[in-house]
Amino acid sequence: MTARGVFVTGTDTGVGKTLVACALVRGLRRLGLDVGVMKPVETGVGAAGPRDALALREAAGVDDPLELVCPFALALPAAPTVAAAAEGRRIELDVIRRAFATLASRHGCVVAEGAGVLLVPVADGASMADLARELGLPLLVVARASLGTINHTLLTLEAARTRGLRVAGVVISHSSGALTSAAAANLQALRETLGAALVGEVPPLRAVGELPDGAIDFDTISRRLEARSG
Repeated sequence: MTARGVFVTGTDTGVGKTLVACALVRGLRRLGLDVGVMKPVETGVGAAGPRDALALREAAGVDDPLELVCPFALALPAAPTVAAAAEGRRIELDVIRRAFATLASRHGCVVAEGAGVLLVPVADGASMADLARELGLPLLVVARASLGTINHTLLTLEAARTRGLRVAGVVISHSSGALTSAAAANLQALRETLGAALVGEVPPLRAVGELPDGAIDFDTISRRLEARSG
């Protein structure tokens, strides 16, 4: 399956994937793109519904049915396979593929946000990396701005390369707040290592809509998506 779009993943849980994904959706829309969204699996879902999926749909301004945007909404805040097993369910990749194909037919591109990190199991014998490859999407990696980020980020990029996944870019997220001097020095080293792969840096935010101008290079990401689809 090949479609224009991007798969947003992270180097850690709680790193700010949804915030970055929503910002990306809004940025691509400002560039004139018709953007569909997807959260194939969301865990930790309460009575209010899948909050990440709903935030993505609001950012895109679309009315696609929630069962397409989020085919699997699970209550337990755990890895997808674990959360599904707790409900006596199995996550079926065919269901996700069909939902994605429908969204891709309705929109010029699709921003899909994974659950957890790249190698978290999403179905029997399949990880989020496998799902991204199945959907034919390059990755946008959200990296946490904290001590340990060099290792986490480079391991994620290496895992992507070994699985034949293209990386459209890396966005650093200051989701943990103020940095120590050691963490700041580490982060500068990561910036230098990433070079052109670094396409944004998001400061500590309280709400998705607060993203300052220039925090993410939407033009560069859009061009890289064009190159992928061409």
